[in-house]
Amino acid sequence: MMRNYHIQNLQDYFKEYKKSIKNPKKFWDKIADENFVWYQRWSKVVDYNMEEANIKWFKNAKLNITKNSLDRHLSVRGDKTAIIWEPNDPKEEAQHISFNELYERVNKTANVLREMGVEKGDRVCIYLPMIPELAVTMLACAKLGAVHSVIFAGFSAAAVASRVNDCGAKMVITSDGSYRGNKVLDLKSIVDEALEKCETVEHVLVVKRTNNDVKMKEGRDYWMSEYYDKASTDFVTVIMDAEDPLFILYTSGSTGKPKGMLHTCAGYMVYTAYTFKNVFNYKENDIYWCTADIGWITGHSYILYGPLLNGATTVIFEGVPTYPDAGRFWEVIEKHKVTQFYTAPTAIRSLAKESVEWVQKHNLESLKVIGSVGEPINDEAWHWYNDNVGNKKCPIVDTWWQTETGGILISPIPFVTPTKPTYATLPLPGVQPVLMDDKRNEISGNQVTGNLCIRFPWPGIARTIWGDHQRYKETYFSAFPGKYFTGDGALRDEVGYYRITGRVDDVIIVSGHNLGTAPIEDSINEHPAVAESAIVGYPHDVKGNALYGFVILKESGEERNRENLAKEINQLISEQIGPIAKLDKIQFVSGLPKTRSGKIMRRILRKIAEGDFTNFGDTSTLLNPEVVDEIKNERI
Repeated sequence: MMRNYHIQNLQDYFKEYKKSIKNPKKFWDKIADENFVWYQRWSKVVDYNMEEANIKWFKNAKLNITKNSLDRHLSVRGDKTAIIWEPNDPKEEAQHISFNELYERVNKTANVLREMGVEKGDRVCIYLPMIPELAVTMLACAKLGAVHSVIFAGFSAAAVASRVNDCGAKMVITSDGSYRGNKVLDLKSIVDEALEKCETVEHVLVVKRTNNDVKMKEGRDYWMSEYYDKASTDFVTVIMDAEDPLFILYTSGSTGKPKGMLHTCAGYMVYTAYTFKNVFNYKENDIYWCTADIGWITGHSYILYGPLLNGATTVIFEGVPTYPDAGRFWEVIEKHKVTQFYTAPTAIRSLAKESVEWVQKHNLESLKVIGSVGEPINDEAWHWYNDNVGNKKCPIVDTWWQTETGGILISPIPFVTPTKPTYATLPLPGVQPVLMDDKRNEISGNQVTGNLCIRFPWPGIARTIWGDHQRYKETYFSAFPGKYFTGDGALRDEVGYYRITGRVDDVIIVSGHNLGTAPIEDSINEHPAVAESAIVGYPHDVKGNALYGFVILKESGEERNRENLAKEINQLISEQIGPIAKLDKIQFVSGLPKTRSGKIMRRILRKIAEGDFTNFGDTSTLLNPEVVDEIKNERI
């Protein structure tokens, strides 16, 4: 149990925060020293150069994150449930996996990986549904020093191939299929198609889940069970350096290919454990549930590593919020007596559209803390969540953070920070947010808005983009030299609370997923009838934002049926990226508003997509101002 870093009250928060800013080295040294198991202590707490984006925490320390997540708990809480697995179909029995059993499963799986030739430093891509084997294989990779790269099991073959190739994966772990609501998906065939374009993969391990009839390629594909059943439960944990890679997780870029964010062992471990404990007010014997998919950073940090590092019981849910009905979330909370519940505003908005009776028919008295993640939560959703799920007695932790940050940066601490709807409130200890104007000047005082940056590194920050440090430096550290630029705008209110106002770059958050516009536009432009396209986001009642596409057709496409063209375009996006990136609206246009240098003026397209025609700002730099009226008049 992380006994030495639990913030108890507001006075305690300000005291801890002040200490963490005044002397970050001393602050993190104490937390790391008193709460984790190390093979070797660090020679230096932090070594950094923000201009060059070179950051190291706990330099020369030796550790393994699974020793801290599993092994050290066995003597104290070996029989305690580590993972509750709740399957897609409520008729299927849930699994309760103890720390002892999880430890054995991880050791056996690590032995299977090693037998297949996986060694320290090798990359393993994991393309699995939300089943226990997903958590087990991640921990097994960490135990033997391999670098896991989880790919969300809703991505297309093309998206899988690009990630496998980028990290040079030696192995892919997948399943024969997955259940999602009333659908059965064939994951293995997606992997087979992806691997036609991948040369580094030597073996594919296949987990049985749906008993789909799948093709197995001789010499490459193997059933996990055949090796797992024979594997030993003994495994000597590999000793890792503090800055050895732990995992690569891909996030959408505003330009070009997805970015492989690299997180390393020690800093990520310390930061996720610390933030989990405080943001969720975790206490021994609580039952914690985050509804995210482990394919995203939220699942890495706050389904797997953060909870297990604290010896917590964490729920892994295979299903969707509305299957078999709109009461599923509330039924699961009642069934497992969940104490902390962490979900996305998209899920809250979609369930708020259903009858409130779905919530009321379940006993949610076990809940102590409820949370929101993925995008800023709107006022209406906040109040519905507070009134109906939290029963006005559970603090809402509206958390702000990113794949790149590794853990939560700004959030209320429950029963400590007074909450305010739509505000992420105050930074956690060790986090130094600043607002910057477009001329790179820091904006002081309150009741101001600006570009949100972080002044000093925190332990959970990603260290680089895999294979492309220059891109990492340019993306996050060049706009405001000496600071990490989040890509988000923020407002600071009269008491210093932060409210995130949205992306300031070409990344759109749809249902909590960060979607770069460039890859989607590239997909659309591959259609033989398309000459050019531009994507913007517009407000959506459930998703937060939806995607609106403006598409110019080639002459050859002008005679085509527009309805069929729109379907073909969305099919192409689905194949190249995944169904999550499909466009809600497609408007065919003769031109796009461009400056004389050829840059698309997206702010005009955003306003048109939103149906706001009041003020397009300065259009004097447009090469073709007449096209604005045409697009506006034909808006869908």
